[in-house]
Amino acid sequence: MVLRATVFSALLVSLPVSAITDVGEAVPLYSEAELIHLFDDNQQLQRVKADDCQLVQDIEARAERVESPAYQFLYGDMLAWGVCVKRDVEQGLYYMESAARQGLPSALEQLGRYYAKGTLVQQDRERAIPYLREAAAMGHLAARIELAELLIQNYGSPLDYEDAYRWLYQSATADRQTHRKITKLRYDLEQRMPSNVVARAKRRESFW
Repeated sequence: MVLRATVFSALLVSLPVSAITDVGEAVPLYSEAELIHLFDDNQQLQRVKADDCQLVQDIEARAERVESPAYQFLYGDMLAWGVCVKRDVEQGLYYMESAARQGLPSALEQLGRYYAKGTLVQQDRERAIPYLREAAAMGHLAARIELAELLIQNYGSPLDYEDAYRWLYQSATADRQTHRKITKLRYDLEQRMPSNVVARAKRRESFW
């Protein structure tokens, strides 16, 4: 009986924090797909807090050692806002930038939004454009809307109008308010574009 208890204790020590179940339930580690869904709804920090910060060590390990862009973005967000870890804005932005360099749309969009609004960083709308443009090209709906809004405010380049219009034209949403916003942004962009460019932007690439 003593031997069994000793072996069991040794196993517990070797397991990651998230895998240890005492009397209650263990919190399973988030999958990448689950994280992307949380990012899309901007619920990642609420989820970490709702899980009582049990996965902090696992999140940090996957950000630092595995260099998973999804976990780098999550960990960076946690550091930037002091959620379940000591707040460190500079280090948080470092991890967000690392995730963005690996092409994570959520990281690109958030950094673009932060520069556009001056959140955590000095406001620089021109600097926001490349982040938002790359995320928009990858299909991130919020980035497409934010990019179009900046272009209409005369930031960025008129050369971006066609792509911004095409991305909005190809976007789909079930949310009526978002749909109305897209329609308005398309109209505003149309007023700045030649009719032949608008027509070209509406053409969908053939799938065949």
